[in-house]
Amino acid sequence: MIPELSQTFASGTGATLHFVIGGARSGKSTHAERLIETLPPPWLYIATAEAFDTEMAERIATHRARRDARWETRDAPHNLLEALEAAEPGRPVLIDCLTLWLSNRLLADADMAAERAALVAALAAPRGPWVAVSNEVGLGIVPDNALARRFRDQQGALNQAVAGVADSVVFMAAGLPMRLK
Repeated sequence: MIPELSQTFASGTGATLHFVIGGARSGKSTHAERLIETLPPPWLYIATAEAFDTEMAERIATHRARRDARWETRDAPHNLLEALEAAEPGRPVLIDCLTLWLSNRLLADADMAAERAALVAALAAPRGPWVAVSNEVGLGIVPDNALARRFRDQQGALNQAVAGVADSVVFMAAGLPMRLK
């Protein structure tokens, strides 16, 4: 845990957005859960994953098994903005993750510029301590197909916009948090 973040959360200073980014299996979700758990429950977990196959269903089950009864989970694979608007003021919220939400919306042929703008506007005005998780996908090779390149570009634009409105940004690598902002 980064001391400054845990002190901010522990002091209950109110409406803040903390952004946790990193690569696959970098410890993003676990770190984000630990941040939220420094606050009094109940905590709200907004999940954006959809189980289209057995392997993804197992991943979702593993994530759910880490959380006890103090967590309420709301599934929002497409309607993330509505789930945030429905969150009770002052309640700690964890959004996991923006990457899967973006993928879902991209594959649904959504107007990504408009949806990104609306989501970032909501994240810029959190009604409590919120933590958003996202993947940093731009560190690897250039994808070999148009859809993958579009996804990478959209993810980069979303991450930059969210980082711009976040109170803090942490980059995770090998389970270690590095404070960027």
